[in-house]
Amino acid sequence: MVTVINFIERTRKDGSSFFVLEVQGGLEMVKSEKTASFYATIKKAFIPSTFDENTCQAIIGTQIPGSIEKVETEPYEYTIKETGEVIKIKHKFEYNPEESLAIIPSQSELLVSGRNMFTGNANMAYA
Repeated sequence: MVTVINFIERTRKDGSSFFVLEVQGGLEMVKSEKTASFYATIKKAFIPSTFDENTCQAIIGTQIPGSIEKVETEPYEYTIKETGEVIKIKHKFEYNPEESLAIIPSQSELLVSGRNMFTGNANMAYA
């Protein structure tokens, strides 16, 4: 499970805006490669949404199925805000649902035993 902890407004190339949800996973213990000591961490990721600002605010604290996974990327530079140190990173964290996402069936998939469940006028009818 991951928890929605925040949301951020982002701007597309065309100038329009949208909101991303900031989600975080649970507490994890990681072993340092340099010191071999363990430290506690929580992974975070961002998920684009179709929600408006009020909806984003309302769902803070909501838990959703899935996890946050480390994904290898092309190396890029990152500046640590607190120290100003520039480091190279070759990974990012992405949300990964645990269960497959529900797929909306097409009209052809709604044919059951030769019956068309929906017609163009939204009345139930048999084919």
